[in-house]
Order: sequence, then C-alpha cells, then structure tokens
Amino acid sequence: MIENFQRSNYFIMLAAGAMLIGFAPIFVKWSELSSSGILFYRMFLTLPFLLALNLIKNKTIFFRVKSKKTIFYSAIASLAFTTDLLLWHYSMNITSVSNATIIVNSAPIFVAILSFIIFKEVPNKGFVLSFFITYFGITGLIMFSNNYANGKVLGDILCLVAALFYGTYLLIISRLGKETALNIIFYTTFFCCIFSIIPTVIEGGVKIPTSTIEWGNLILLAFLCQFGGQFLITIGIANISASSGSIGLLMQPLTATILASFIFSEFLNITQLLFVGITFLGIYLARINLSKK
Repeated sequence: MIENFQRSNYFIMLAAGAMLIGFAPIFVKWSELSSSGILFYRMFLTLPFLLALNLIKNKTIFFRVKSKKTIFYSAIASLAFTTDLLLWHYSMNITSVSNATIIVNSAPIFVAILSFIIFKEVPNKGFVLSFFITYFGITGLIMFSNNYANGKVLGDILCLVAALFYGTYLLIISRLGKETALNIIFYTTFFCCIFSIIPTVIEGGVKIPTSTIEWGNLILLAFLCQFGGQFLITIGIANISASSGSIGLLMQPLTATILASFIFSEFLNITQLLFVGITFLGIYLARINLSKK
C-alpha cells in the first residue's frame, strides 16, 4: 500500500510538471518580445532558481559533473533545444497554440528514428503502429484546422521541424543517465541562454521589458515552466512505470489546448477533437515503445 501511495505521488508530480509546461505557450503568446527574446529571458531568469536549489540541496553554487563529456553533450543538446524553442515560439505567431503544442510533442517518434539512424537501434514492432497513428492524427488536425483554410500551414510545418530538434535534444539527454538531473537541467538551461543571444542580436538585440506585466509574464514562464515543470517531470518520470509516465506527460498538450480555448478562443470542432485524440494515442504509444528498448 505504501509503495502504491508513493507511485501515486510521483505520478502526480510528473503530471503537475507536464501541466506547468503546458502554460508555456500561453506566456509566449502574451509576451510582446520577439521569439528569441522570449527564449533568452526564459533561460536567463531560470538560472537563479537553479542556483538557489543547488545551494539548498548540495550546499554549493557549483554544479560538479561526473564526467566532462556531460558539459559537451549538454551543449550539443542545448543547441538542438534552442532551435526547437525558437521555431516553436515563432510558429505560435502563425498557427494555433493547440496545433503547435500537439505537433511538437510528437518528438518521441523522431527519437526512435534518430536512434535507428545513429545508433542502429531497431524500433520494436509497436513503433510502426504508433508512427502511423500519430501522423495520421497530425495530418487530420492540420487538414481540418483554420490554418489550412487560411493558407497558414507553414506554422504547422515549422512545428514538425521543431519536433525533430526536440527529439534530438531528448535523444542526447537520454545518454546522460549517470549524471544528476539538476546538473543536466542547469547546463542545458545555461547553454540555451548563451545560444539564444545570437538570434536575439539578429532580431535587434536584447530588449529590456518596459512593463511590470511583461516582467511578471517572463518570470512566470521561467519559474513555472522551465524550472518547476522540468524539475517535477525529472523526479516523477524516474519513479513510475512507462505507461503511467506516458499518460502524465500528455498533460502538457492537453493543458495548452484547454487554456488556449478559453484565453484565445481557439475552440476545436468535433473533427479536430477526434484527430487530437488520435494524435494523443499515437504519442502515448510512442513513449511506451521507446521505454521498452
């Protein structure tokens, strides 16, 4: 009974973390900054929270890694994550929040494909099924959305590219299993902050928010999504079953879709909801198939 209670707590932590990350596209849509500017502040404002947590937990401000390769691979992963977030943030100026979030969360499919190409890891039989289910759902979601009717399918295509880079990030991070979660989160956040400066400069430089509302929006994005969401997911996912974890992580696109319908009036019709359900099923199966390797 105690063990079941603990697993339930870990599931709640993971689902809560995914739900917090589901708020990210809302804060992005609310921001007046450029896509790269939002990314920079999202990472920059997260660093003090990570430093404070490390000081409380490990009694030091230094993040000592077990291997120097961790820093190198974290940098490569962060480059992919930076590209993913830039495309994702930009796509929300073109497509809907629900489309952007659901499509980007198809990243586990790309993890399996990249694992096969790079590491020759043959996906299990269930992968083919999850692949076709996921992209059948995504195709239907795009075809029956207002974006398709208005000729703005570019936003959905950018989300697919973002999913590829997100999958690359997840694949690299999965190879750092011997490192502590806090170290991985810190170094990926740090490098993302550094990498985001380049596109920010190209878009006109780092602009300081001029209103208290904008500062509050960015701080909430950093604290709730990048810091709180990632940390809760990292703790929870390591202590529950793959199937439970897959269900919990679906809270991210589900939360974003529900919030967008109320805040931005991005209501989905019955046909779209059907394809959203199909896509969720495919993503769920893909995550379970990955865990069985």
